[in-house]
Amino acid sequence: MQKSQTLGLEESKAFWITQDYAAYSEDEHRLWSELAGRRMAQLEGCACREYLEGWRQLGMAGERIPRLEDVSRRVEARTGWRVQPVSGFMPSRAFFGMLEARLFPATTWLRSRASADYTPEPDMLHDALGHLPMFAEPGFADAVEEYGRVCSAMEGEEKLERMGRLYWYTFEFGLIREGGGVKVYGSGVASSQAECENVLNGGCAVEDFTVERVLATSVKVDEVHKKLFAIRGFDEILGAVKEARRLVENAG
Repeated sequence: MQKSQTLGLEESKAFWITQDYAAYSEDEHRLWSELAGRRMAQLEGCACREYLEGWRQLGMAGERIPRLEDVSRRVEARTGWRVQPVSGFMPSRAFFGMLEARLFPATTWLRSRASADYTPEPDMLHDALGHLPMFAEPGFADAVEEYGRVCSAMEGEEKLERMGRLYWYTFEFGLIREGGGVKVYGSGVASSQAECENVLNGGCAVEDFTVERVLATSVKVDEVHKKLFAIRGFDEILGAVKEARRLVENAG
């Protein structure tokens, strides 16, 4: 284990919690069922094959909020990743250290009905429904680990901001070409009705993914996207992380 990973992982432990499953109310369980049911009704038609397979494999489709320890065991059996509940946002080094250790930081709170379409902070709908199904896909899972490794070792906020663009336009808002069309796989699109509709209805331009294009595209967190990028397959992303590291480091 590299020193950078060790330091980041140790820092992250201040944010580790356990999922207090008994604390969820019946209304929260009903709300999860409603929100997840609504999202999956749309995603069955617009999510990529790997996402839908992961959703079924991880067993989160019930009427109760998922038990993260159960989901963690299932994803670990497939790709070696585990799910670690956290209290919320953490410093970037701590986040990178967890990714490099194949630990996904997942929140345990659930948005309200009033915020069904959007919440500025990640919640269980974003993390469990949005992110976790893709961690059952080996190519995707390996790419996230590599991203954590690269960013753990990288110095400089400007460089990390550029690497953050790669994360945003793949793991968060990534699209993939499948069966002659475009499907979603990024968590930010998967967990958002509005972002999915935006893609389906042609509200944003869909460009072929290249590392150069992504690194040149700034991130806007306060509006529905006007441009997103589509990969051809998940084996692209691991190579993209390595290429992005080279380009960012060489740019100084």
